[in-house]
Amino acid sequence: IYLDSKRIPSDVAPYIKPKVNFTMVPVRVISQGLGAHVHWDQKAQTVTVQKSGAGIVLTVGQNTAMVNGEPVPLDAPPEITSGRTMVPLRFIAESLGLQVRWNAANRWIQLNSKPGQELKGAWVSTVYSLDWPSEQSYGKPEVQKQEFIDLLDDLQSIGLNAVFVQVRPSADALYPSKFVPWSKYLTGEQGKDPGYDPLAFMIEETHRRGMEFHAWFNPFRASVDAKTEGLAANHVAVQHPEWVVTAGGKMYINPGIPAARQHIIDAIMEVVRNYAIDGVHLDDYFYPSGTAFDDDKTFKAYNPKKIKDKGDWRRDNINEFVKSLSSAIRAEKPGIAFGISPFGVWRNISTDPTGSNTNAGAQTYDDMYADVRTWIRQEWIDYVMPQIYWSLSFSRARYDTLVEWWAKEVEGRNVTLYIGHAAYKLGTSETGWQSADEIINQLKYNENWPQVRGDVFFRAEDLRSNKLGVGDALRAFYE
Repeated sequence: IYLDSKRIPSDVAPYIKPKVNFTMVPVRVISQGLGAHVHWDQKAQTVTVQKSGAGIVLTVGQNTAMVNGEPVPLDAPPEITSGRTMVPLRFIAESLGLQVRWNAANRWIQLNSKPGQELKGAWVSTVYSLDWPSEQSYGKPEVQKQEFIDLLDDLQSIGLNAVFVQVRPSADALYPSKFVPWSKYLTGEQGKDPGYDPLAFMIEETHRRGMEFHAWFNPFRASVDAKTEGLAANHVAVQHPEWVVTAGGKMYINPGIPAARQHIIDAIMEVVRNYAIDGVHLDDYFYPSGTAFDDDKTFKAYNPKKIKDKGDWRRDNINEFVKSLSSAIRAEKPGIAFGISPFGVWRNISTDPTGSNTNAGAQTYDDMYADVRTWIRQEWIDYVMPQIYWSLSFSRARYDTLVEWWAKEVEGRNVTLYIGHAAYKLGTSETGWQSADEIINQLKYNENWPQVRGDVFFRAEDLRSNKLGVGDALRAFYE
């Protein structure tokens, strides 16, 4: 059992009652973890829990509890197991105002007493060796393992309960794959076996701490530059150069080619099938923004729907990719989360009257061709995590304005909203980022919107280095 990201020691483990399929938990352990007073009456076989003026009375064998003097039916009656009073999880959580996350793959119960803090995560970038592993660790498995252990320890000490680790930085892999080569960020050479399975190790270490591991994929980036030298023989740019478009000095897999899209889905599904990940996470690498993308021939060759406008056709390509990947994940492992982190502005209000009251220089719908609204309304994704990388005082794209817009966008949909925060901007000259209070004030603002269920910070190193004291500030906030 984990309460507010901290493991609660218990001499009796939770268990699932057969047939009725209810999870039973020790009432004293959870209640005292919240600072409640618990009294056991041996003669009456009754336990009383009192917290903040609320009172709960449960009697062993009785299908009804008393909550603040009112009878409440129970899914299953309390029972004694190894000297502990066990009660239905759903009842005790609702009665004490807790949010519950049940992790079926790892058989965890995660309880949260603070609204909006279900998920507290950090992106861990492997491209350019930004967060992990370091260049000094290339080809040294034990050094890489210790670096990742230290990273997890640091993030958990801050109060985080999830990591989003970049396992596909550039059409490659941090795991043995049948579809793509080993990443060069493990050994310094693409395609070279690092001597262990980094993904398996990272998942095991993350889960050991009761933290969630989300596998982060860059879907369409083929390489960080336009060079083919140094690419492994089984890299997509070598095997299928006809699938690759060079734009802005980087290589991208062309989203307009159905076989290319399927290749990416196959690579992602390899991880879904073979590893106990908690989620599949995509960033906003769809079509590149701010640069020409040469796909005129593709537009003519692969347009079975006869879409006339190329922008609409590009968005349809990405929609087909998201829809197909969603279907594949849910068919294989419906219990894991599938989410996307788009650029923070869908469309400015000057472009679309239903857009946000912003004046951003880019728009995810028009520049990345990411039709996020459709993904939400069709519920192809389980969560959306917009990158709201501006401060509360940045007039062209205010943080609060965008949180409100996204909160209303998910309202009534079975899609959870998490917010991506720009910890990397702390200490820069951009408006609002001269103090770590900016991040804390953003988290406080989120409390106004019950749709916001968690936060993720870009990126791990900015928290670990305690830039402008942000690590300390978050640790205090999450206490």
